[in-house]
Parts: sequence; structure tokens; C-alpha cells
Amino acid sequence: MSRRKGPVVIEMDEAAGIGPDKAPPVPDSDTLPEGRAMQTVAVLAAGRRSGPWRLLWFAATALAGFAVSVATWRFVDRLLADNPVLGWIAAALVALFVLSAALVALREMSAYARLARLDRVHAAALAAAGSGDMTAATRVVDRLLSLYAGREDLSWFRQRLAERRGDVFDADALLDLAEAELMAPLDRAATAEIEAAARQVATVTAVVPLALADVAAALFSNMRMIRRIAEIYGGRAGTFGSWRLMRAVLTHLVATGAVAVGDDLIHSVAGGGLLSKLSRRFGEGVINGALTARVGVAAVEVCRPLPFSVQARPSVSGLVSRALAGLFGNRAEKA
Repeated sequence: MSRRKGPVVIEMDEAAGIGPDKAPPVPDSDTLPEGRAMQTVAVLAAGRRSGPWRLLWFAATALAGFAVSVATWRFVDRLLADNPVLGWIAAALVALFVLSAALVALREMSAYARLARLDRVHAAALAAAGSGDMTAATRVVDRLLSLYAGREDLSWFRQRLAERRGDVFDADALLDLAEAELMAPLDRAATAEIEAAARQVATVTAVVPLALADVAAALFSNMRMIRRIAEIYGGRAGTFGSWRLMRAVLTHLVATGAVAVGDDLIHSVAGGGLLSKLSRRFGEGVINGALTARVGVAAVEVCRPLPFSVQARPSVSGLVSRALAGLFGNRAEKA
């Protein structure tokens, strides 16, 4: 059989109406970005285990620690019997490990005490505000000055507050003066940390296509942001303290529904049409950055020793607009 040469023409049935102009459009999601990375972080951090699960984890941790301790003791005891020199070296290393663990535990306890001190000052300021009790307001200001006594960056502000407090004879005015003098520089530093964290989360979400990379980046950035905010206001949170503080902040946000993406957040961040000009990945980055800013504002309210009165509370839309200014501008124009 001879093979036919030349092109093969296949006639299409014109009645089917198949053509480029008849092809259906490429499906595209009409749903707006939801900030899934931050939603996942909120669920992971704010989720509480039930009583049986917590008992199970405690028992498992205690059992593992007990088994490791017994195995270490037997190892050192056997090594002392076989080779005393190596045995004493192993015993010294175990003692060094125990000492290091004790120092870490003391540091964590100190961090917890520091955070509790902030809470007590905040509660005292809330009780003194609006009560007209000049003695209580004076006590709050004295506790603030004691809290920041070792801060070199606040020495000029402390001196200014000490010079001006003698001219104030009203409780609320004294608290407002303390807020204006001591909280203003700390609020600026905390705002810079929030903007940096929002920028990092938005960039990683928009650029890195790896699965769960945005969740890991959001978790790491938010934990570091909350820890830095606590340190700015005098908390000095440790590792476990930072995790506990993050859980407290996200639990509050989840309970109040502030982690959900609402129309107010979308319009304040999108500016009426920005998300329509961006790809969905960039839109997710913007929303994750905005939710990070929300977490930062909540952390400021938790860690700040004085409630907001004369100083303006940070705005999520303002924080995001400054953090993401020009970050997606070129890509948005090309889209």
C-alpha cells in the first residue's frame, strides 16, 4: 500500500459552530482574595485543645522527659564505671545542660513577669482614667517612669515628663501628658514594625509560589512582630511568652471576627479597584498584609501600658498604604 503524500484535509461540520470566536472564555475566579495564609495562621495559633488533649500532651511530654532522664543517668553511671575520665566529662556536660535549661526557664519566667507588669499598669491606668483620682493617676505615672527607667532612648522624654507633671493638677490631664510624652515615640517604633511585617508577608505571598510558604512566612513574621512590639513597650517577651501573647491576640481577633476579610477591609486596601488590576496572587498578598496589620494593631492595644486617649490609634488602611506603597505598583500598571 502506497502512503499518500501531501496534507490531509479534514472537513469540519459547520453546523457544530466550532471556532475560536465560539470557544468559551478561560474560567477565572470571580471571588475576591480572602487572605488564606493569615486565616490559617489564626486558626493554628488561636485554636485551643480540649482538656483530654492537653492532658495527653502533658503526659506524653512528661513520659518522654522521664525516659530521657533515666537513659542519661544510666549512660553516665555506666561510663563512670567503665572509664572515669569520660564519665566525669559526660557528667559535666549534663550539668551544663541542666544549668542552661534553668537559665532559659528563669528568662522565660522573667518575660512572663514583665508582661504581667504591663497588664497591671494598663489595668491601673484604666481604673484611674475618668475617676478624677489624682493619687491613682500619679501612681500610674510613677510606675511608668519606673518601667522605663533603664531605657536610654526614652531618657529625654522621661525628663520632659518629670519637668511638666508638676504643672498638672487633673488626673486625666496627667495621664494624657504621660501618654503624649512617653507613648508617642514607642507608638512610632511599633508602627514601623507593623509596616515591615505587613510588607514582608505581602511580598512572600505574592512572589513565592510554594505551597504553605505563605503560611510559614505569615506565622514567622507575625510572631516576630508581636515579640518586637512587646519589647518596644517594655514587655521583653521570651519564646514561650511570644507564642502565648500571639495566641491571646489572635484568639481575641478570631472571637471578634476581625480576622475575617470584610468589605470594609477590601475597600480600604483596594482603593475601589486595585484588586481588579492585580492577579489573584498579588491580591492575596495585599489582603494578607492587611490582616497582618490588624494583628499588629491588636498587639499594640494589648502591650501598650496606657490606653489610647490623646494619641491616635493606628489605622489599618494607613499602615497598609504606607507599607505597600509602590510594592505592587509596577506590576499593577503592566497587568
